[in-house]
Amino acid sequence: MLALPSELQHAVHHLYQYRKSISTKPFAARGMKLIRCQWCLLGEIFCTCQHREYINTQAHFMLVMYDDEVLKPTNSGRLIADIVPNTSAYLWSRTEPSKEMVEAINNPKYQPMLIFPAKYAEPNQAVISHVSQCKNTSDGKIPLLILLDGSWRQAIKMFRKSPYLHNLPLLSFTPETLASYELRKGSHDFQLSTAEVAALAFEAVDEPLNSQVLTAWFELFVESSLLGRNRRLKEDIIPIETYIDKYKQAIINASLD
Repeated sequence: MLALPSELQHAVHHLYQYRKSISTKPFAARGMKLIRCQWCLLGEIFCTCQHREYINTQAHFMLVMYDDEVLKPTNSGRLIADIVPNTSAYLWSRTEPSKEMVEAINNPKYQPMLIFPAKYAEPNQAVISHVSQCKNTSDGKIPLLILLDGSWRQAIKMFRKSPYLHNLPLLSFTPETLASYELRKGSHDFQLSTAEVAALAFEAVDEPLNSQVLTAWFELFVESSLLGRNRRLKEDIIPIETYIDKYKQAIINASLD
């Protein structure tokens, strides 16, 4: 099993270990018999940890995760923490929100904004489509991009029952933006995975090359996950090395920008 250096262990790794420590029984995920890497949660023979690298970005991300979401091998929120060094992660609680999380949201060095569809905005809640529309970011504040990580139903519940989020600007993407996005979608256009939404957020902070890095990292994750489910190899399946090479090239492109 890969021994991951401490500098590459991130907030989601730590939250995963904490959530496991308070569990009363093992988490029964699909494919639970698969021997998994303890860091990326992919099958050991498809582990991607050796390939990941941190990127340079002006944005900070915050993941607010629904209960056992952090335990799911299919969770894509961890992919953000894999490549964005300034990523924090907290378990959501309706009655006892993390004090550290709330303090970060209220920290004057940040301009926090919640990435969420405009249709759910509270009365008088600002809705923006680009980070520059928050005047405080032009004053040198760091964009803090907050993502509610769970199923769509869980995300709606988290938003509605978290009053501390209702005064934040909503960073919301237009139907045209969503329709042009080429990765997998849910049953509705706005139901993207957490990592896919974060890739769109990079576009909203004018970092398209970082968006491409996260997109390539997500694609590698999807293919590695499918291979770990014993998907039969066929002649028309693109070799996993192709996805690794695409990700590495995206990293090079972003570093040269």
